Amino acid sequence: MLERVTVPTLFPPPTYSHATVVEAGTKLAFLAGAVPLDGEGKVVGVGDAVRQAEQVVVNLGEQLRAVGSDLGHVVATDVYVVSSEPSVLSAVWEVVEASGLSAGPHSSTLVGVACLGYTGQLVEITATAVVPEEAPAEEEVSQS
Repeated sequence: MLERVTVPTLFPPPTYSHATVVEAGTKLAFLAGAVPLDGEGKVVGVGDAVRQAEQVVVNLGEQLRAVGSDLGHVVATDVYVVSSEPSVLSAVWEVVEASGLSAGPHSSTLVGVACLGYTGQLVEITATAVVPEEAPAEEEVSQS
């Protein structure tokens, strides 16, 4: 179970929550930063932060599926953008909002940075997600 909290005494955040509380016993996945690389390791959308954000969200979705989760179960993200321009950060955030990552809304930090790990990389997103329990298999009912 998770609870998303917007603190009434703080300025209301536009599309995220101030905190997310996860009940003990819930399985969590802590994901490494998703980057805008294709399957061959080439940077997608060189020079285009929005295109890179779209690829990062696709790659993040793949990471989540690999651990049995999805974008809707993300409880926290850190979004890194190589830019000092608020308009560029806003454009990347719009991709995050449209992706389903902000459903809930989740807790997030959006940060402008000087550089990231790959040459030409403009966007990276780290995430923490709940891994939902598998639904129990329905027992066969036999009639005698």
